Amino acid sequence: MKIDQLKNIRQGDRAAFSFVGVLRAVQTRPTKTGGEFIAADFSDNTGSIGITIFSDSPVYDAMLEAAPGEVYRVYAVPNFYQGKFSPKVDSVVKLSDEEIKPLLEDLAELSPCDADELKKELFFLVDGISEEALRKTVHCALADAGDDFFTSTAAVKMHHAYVHGLLEHSVKVARLTDNLCRLYPFVDRNLALAGAILHDIGKVLEYSQTLAPDRTRIGVLQGHVVLGYKFVHRAAIKSGLDTQTAERLEHIILSHQGELEWGAAAIAATPEAVLVSLADNLDAKMGAVERALKGASSEFSDFIPALKTKILTAPREATDGGAKTNA
Repeated sequence: MKIDQLKNIRQGDRAAFSFVGVLRAVQTRPTKTGGEFIAADFSDNTGSIGITIFSDSPVYDAMLEAAPGEVYRVYAVPNFYQGKFSPKVDSVVKLSDEEIKPLLEDLAELSPCDADELKKELFFLVDGISEEALRKTVHCALADAGDDFFTSTAAVKMHHAYVHGLLEHSVKVARLTDNLCRLYPFVDRNLALAGAILHDIGKVLEYSQTLAPDRTRIGVLQGHVVLGYKFVHRAAIKSGLDTQTAERLEHIILSHQGELEWGAAAIAATPEAVLVSLADNLDAKMGAVERALKGASSEFSDFIPALKTKILTAPREATDGGAKTNA
């Protein structure tokens, strides 16, 4: 069974099931009664699922030794807790490298968008930058990042956390920026568009390029904001970008996280930086909403840290168009 099919299981269903998934994260957490439980996240190319494993589970000891990136076949039976699907795991089997090889395309969660079309749109947007030195800088930075830019995740969990996620997020932020510039003519479109395309380029180094991406050593020590600044700074020098424009482009990279406590190295202080920061925040949050809707198994999603709330995932019921709500 694929992970996205698990949401079709309803209360009252009793048939046992199994799925193959990449262990994305595993943590031991305390219970309210002083015991411990394991929170494990599994994913395949259709989605992800969080599973709670208590100390009396037959797989508890095995999962204590599990590590992110390993692939397991999970055997479970349907179970619900407070209306939410919470499967009870009966057994897990770790797959060998030889068993994993033919399953790779089924295991890596992919962007819902066509990667080839995203790549075409990205370079269409780059070529739409009319200033030659600025356009050359963007091309140079992307070439420096290499193919990882087109396959990397954009996050571990928060948003666009899948293969091609960075590409999808970058294109959407650039698309938003391009359209918003039409509403705000005082924003330098060329500069804002270049910054939007490159704002998260440092993530190719911040995250490991594996089935279970995690922050790398350099990602922990410096973070994608600083790493992205380095990409852009080098590209600007190679491309002969003038000092003033390079400074403003680098500022977009350094400030796009929005707030210092969110990881920004500076607060956005130019029209272009403000716009790109807001576009980035919008797409990141809507990406989190999209993920919550995709994995919906009950009326409300789990608490989403990026939004500081749950999301109502149940679709609006169709009406005849004439009904009115009660005052």
